[in-house]
Amino acid sequence: MASAVDHVGSPLRLHADRFFDPDPSVRRAARELYEGIRDLPIICPHGHVDPALLAENSPFPEPTALLIIPDHYIFRMLYSRGVRLEDLGVPTRDGSEVETDPRAIWQRVADQWHLFRGTPSGAWMSHELHEVFGVRERLDGESGQRIYDEIAEKLRSSEFLPRTLFEQFRIEMLATTDAAADPLPHHNKIRASDWSYGRHRVIPAFRPDALFRISLPSWAAEVRALEKVSGETIGSSEALVAALAGRRRYFASLGATATDHGVLEPYTAELAPEEAERLFQRARNGEATTDDQRRYEAHMLMEMARLSTEDGLVMQLHPGSLRDHNSAVWQKFGMDKGADIPVATEFTRNLRPLLNKYGSDPRFSMVLFTLDESTYARELAPLAGHYPALRLGPPWWFHDSIEGMRRYREQVSETAGIYNTAGFNDDTRAFCSIPARHDLARRMDANWVGGLVARHIIEMDEARDVVRALTVDLVRETYRFPAPDA
Repeated sequence: MASAVDHVGSPLRLHADRFFDPDPSVRRAARELYEGIRDLPIICPHGHVDPALLAENSPFPEPTALLIIPDHYIFRMLYSRGVRLEDLGVPTRDGSEVETDPRAIWQRVADQWHLFRGTPSGAWMSHELHEVFGVRERLDGESGQRIYDEIAEKLRSSEFLPRTLFEQFRIEMLATTDAAADPLPHHNKIRASDWSYGRHRVIPAFRPDALFRISLPSWAAEVRALEKVSGETIGSSEALVAALAGRRRYFASLGATATDHGVLEPYTAELAPEEAERLFQRARNGEATTDDQRRYEAHMLMEMARLSTEDGLVMQLHPGSLRDHNSAVWQKFGMDKGADIPVATEFTRNLRPLLNKYGSDPRFSMVLFTLDESTYARELAPLAGHYPALRLGPPWWFHDSIEGMRRYREQVSETAGIYNTAGFNDDTRAFCSIPARHDLARRMDANWVGGLVARHIIEMDEARDVVRALTVDLVRETYRFPAPDA
């Protein structure tokens, strides 16, 4: 994709057998399986890439804005080692002074790049530098400015425009994550553009979480925003559900196939209409408590499942993250700054009301995620191994890593089966890291399935089918994506 330059520091190399098992029989099978899937299309059913990037198709400004600022994996590690977020260019809520020199930010990251040895971020960045930008010199404090200049020069080329990279990455589908009240101007612009390759490949996903959090001061503003885009007055819980149903239809008209719900706990409960209305009115009066919110969220998850049986949108649920754990960081910098921390999560009892009502309904499909690895074998695999509506999403965050992916496959597959999982998604804001994340997943899946072959659990012809399923077939099926040539 990009030409190499002569390096003057330590060489950056990507070993052909990276991430494969040192056992010769496993490694041999992994190599063969990986070769069969390495060039398959990339499918991104859940992520946080800004659709404006592809709507505007403007050149990336410079390397720091592209590779550092959007990636909270990078600055959360540096923050943990005492680097101030202000010094990494992270904008503040109050407009207080932050570092604005992209070269200075890049250099701070380069000076500390040794912190990422053995981490997913280190693996992803090495792949990005080597495969996307043709860098052949290892990033460190001494090489930082040379690499910055090399990337900056390439970003001035039309070869590195967002839409061109999208096509070069062979992205078949990319779903963003969008608030229920978002008018989706960028998705509309992409649809109306002359970009024939990507017009129907960039789709929204419906995320209504903010409208369920009735105890928060921001809730009233969220309702007003929904009223504005829906053209309806929302004075009751029933009216809120009706407005959300309308927005779901609008999202689907722009290609959406899924909803997305992030909750602290996967608690579900169906309230009587009068009780749901009582909680809604308490919220309108500014009187809703955190317990009111917990009950209302549980009820609204049931309502979203019901609507999914009507409109066919796949319901994604990812609980277990205590958002913005660091209050000082949240107050100064806002959300999504690397301070979302996993908590212990219980699924079996919490999801029972929803699954008893919809888990066997052929019109309903739910993808479950977790940050709590202790639930893989104990709860999630048995649930997905029983309820027809359930699929298990891939590991996220701290677990979308070399060892995390291996642990997930080992703990889930025997009970749930391989075909009750949902393939892979990258969950990224960092556009250029997409190929790196998918390549890591493909290598780890090939390695894990190669281990089944080496132990004579399955044969190689079966293994080829399995790795293809894990790479493209299952994600297409789970998210109800159209056939590639449709």
